[in-house]
Amino acid sequence: MRVLITRPETEAARLAQALTGRGHQPILAPLFRLQPLPPPPDLEDMLAQAQAVLLSSANGAEALARVTERRGMAVLAVGDTTAATAEGLGFTSVHSASGDGAALADLARTRLDPAGGPILHVGGAEIATDFAEALEPAGFAVGRVTLYEAEAVEALPDSARAALQARAVDVAPFFSARAAQVFADLVTRADLAELLRPVRAVAISPAVAHALDTLPFASVDTAERPTKQAVLEALERAPQPAAPSPEDMTMTEPSAPEPATPPPPRRGVGAVGAFLSGLVGAALVMAATVASLPFWPQSMQALWRGSPPKTLSAADARAEAVAATDAARRDLGARLDDLERRVRAAQTTLGEIAARPAPTPTRDPAIGELSQRVESLERRPATIVPPPAPAPAPTGDTDKDVAALRQEIAGLRAALAAVDQSAALGREEATRLRGQAQTLATSVERLQAQVAAAAAAPVPTGGGKAEQAARASAVVAIAARLSSAIETGQPFATELRLLPPLAGDDATLKEIVSTLQPLATSGVAARAALVADFPAMARNVLAADLADDSFGERVLGKLRALVSLRRVGADVAGDGAEARLARAEAALDLGDIARALELVQGLPAIAAPPAAAWRGRAEAHIAARRAADRLAAHAVTLLGAAR
Repeated sequence: MRVLITRPETEAARLAQALTGRGHQPILAPLFRLQPLPPPPDLEDMLAQAQAVLLSSANGAEALARVTERRGMAVLAVGDTTAATAEGLGFTSVHSASGDGAALADLARTRLDPAGGPILHVGGAEIATDFAEALEPAGFAVGRVTLYEAEAVEALPDSARAALQARAVDVAPFFSARAAQVFADLVTRADLAELLRPVRAVAISPAVAHALDTLPFASVDTAERPTKQAVLEALERAPQPAAPSPEDMTMTEPSAPEPATPPPPRRGVGAVGAFLSGLVGAALVMAATVASLPFWPQSMQALWRGSPPKTLSAADARAEAVAATDAARRDLGARLDDLERRVRAAQTTLGEIAARPAPTPTRDPAIGELSQRVESLERRPATIVPPPAPAPAPTGDTDKDVAALRQEIAGLRAALAAVDQSAALGREEATRLRGQAQTLATSVERLQAQVAAAAAAPVPTGGGKAEQAARASAVVAIAARLSSAIETGQPFATELRLLPPLAGDDATLKEIVSTLQPLATSGVAARAALVADFPAMARNVLAADLADDSFGERVLGKLRALVSLRRVGADVAGDGAEARLARAEAALDLGDIARALELVQGLPAIAAPPAAAWRGRAEAHIAARRAADRLAAHAVTLLGAAR
């Protein structure tokens, strides 16, 4: 089914990936732009004092991870998707309410103690549930921190407008009453409400369904539970739309050209003669025109055949979807690069601390000399032999010398005590540094253990939800980076090296790695490159196809190799080289490389060699594209199993 997604870009990308894995075609039309807000200056103190943090959306989890390095606080999440997002961002104590705001408030009453400290609600400017109002009657103190603001767009996105005008939307899910109201306002303002009659809406709750009452949807279904998974289940229950007939897909019938006013008959031949002459001339001109029509330029053929049915809706919808997907991929790639840099920085810091020698207190040579002098002075009286005769009476100078000597001894003892105290402080500082190094080493070992546990496969049944979610999130990010590299024709060896540590015993991941490994170093041709190189290849194929024909055909083949003189369009019938190339080029214009390759592979044997190089590049692109899509679908499965 063709599903219109109106969530903000990041959430829309996640939902689109889940829908693609289920076989649906997402149409991205975000109605909101998320603008980060500066955190309060005392946020760290608020987090330290709070006994738990309430997260009412996945956007709140991402915003919190951007402004703090704390990951050990207790986190209560509104649903499984928000919980998986928080766990993927490194939060280690996450509990899911698996419901809506009321379920999250009930979980807080059950798991938390009013005497355990305040509760902090982290989210956006617009909230569906006031947790202070819900929890304060139970004795809880609830604070609120706003880290982002969802700004509504001013006009209906072009992708949504084009999809509705082309009747290319089957179902539209809505996850908040505000999103439903904004969509209703924009569709009504664009005068497109009547185009919603064949579309089925799926609302996450009765309040959201009520906000859609003003729109003429074919039906508005409400999910059994206010969760993303329940919305997807309700969407799966939708009847599959019938394939549109060519008459339905045609928006306007091309109008026949107005007949030209016949000129007045010339004098001298009579009315009958003028009529017969004009009729014969018109027949000759018409026959020549029809005979030469296949060799006209495409623009002239379009003028002759009339205006084709409008197909701008599918092109616009695809362009918007590709743009939103590329933005999500760039965001995931940037976050993965940042995570890698932080891990490398932690490992570098640990290595420097481990390699740093423990400080050993060393005594200055001058201090040692002072100690020896003090010991010598202290031993001196014991070595003096009393004289046989009584000593002369002490004089004033002798008393002064003794006093000075005692003062010097006291000073030396004080200096020695100060040195011992400094050495003791140095030993304490060394002990403290060693303790810090040990703490950091323990933290890094715990982080490495978590990464290793997340990379282990198959995922153990029960328990370890945080590790499983982290592993699945890493695979999702790698799949996005691989897909981006394939679409742009860049090598992806660096991205592919990140996947084997996460594979473990997972046979699917190992098979995907083995498929992509031969293509990783050089990359594969981008879709744009295959489209750009197709005309030159087609000219060479046509020239080769006419190589052993008659002289006239060979001359025509040489002319075709020099100029673009061949039929084009998806409606060119036949099984010859020219007809196959025309249909293949039309498939390429629609982005269907697999169909174009299938047609090229069926070329006659004599015309196949000039297409060999293009065919090999297309086969490599399709193999890599299918492997990346398979990896994305498997990552979604892993993420669902981790919930």
